[in-house]
Amino acid sequence: MNPTQSVFLVGLPGSGKSTVGRQLARRLGLPFVDSDHVIEQRIGSSIRAFFDREGEAAFRDLEAQVIDEVTAGPLAVIATGGGAVLRPENRVHLHERGRVVYLRSTPEDLFRRLRHDRHRPLLQVADPLARLKDLHAQRHPLYAETAHFAIDTGRPSVATLVNMILMQLELAGLVSSAPPPDGADTPP
Repeated sequence: MNPTQSVFLVGLPGSGKSTVGRQLARRLGLPFVDSDHVIEQRIGSSIRAFFDREGEAAFRDLEAQVIDEVTAGPLAVIATGGGAVLRPENRVHLHERGRVVYLRSTPEDLFRRLRHDRHRPLLQVADPLARLKDLHAQRHPLYAETAHFAIDTGRPSVATLVNMILMQLELAGLVSSAPPPDGADTPP
């Protein structure tokens, strides 16, 4: 498969952007970039510690800078942070510089996946499910506006999700399908 554009994954925290992104990158033969990891390398600490120390506005400023850099770079599969779509310039960079896949999840599914996770700063609240519902209400329209494709994460395996994304990319003419087996006739 020879992709013609980078693929950017957006969605709520826990929707599978990093996990699916790694597998998708492997299948496409592209590097994988996690924008949150780029940020952590740059600041030399966890995002949660930075959030606690500097606040969300400072984090979103840094995130916008990183999104601008990684989306302008070489072809890659890029997993973005859950809030990357909050800034209008990020939505523009993502939508115009590659193909955006929205990994759509319900707040309830995410809560089941994340209820024991202590590393996501926006979920360190008394009622994480209510917080996920609020995040979904706020961000779903932004993800939908930014995305070229939406894939429901529900309960499919990672491999199934990757295949669903590859099928969408292939249908859009962004990747070539596998060549026919040796000796097979190709259509005229």
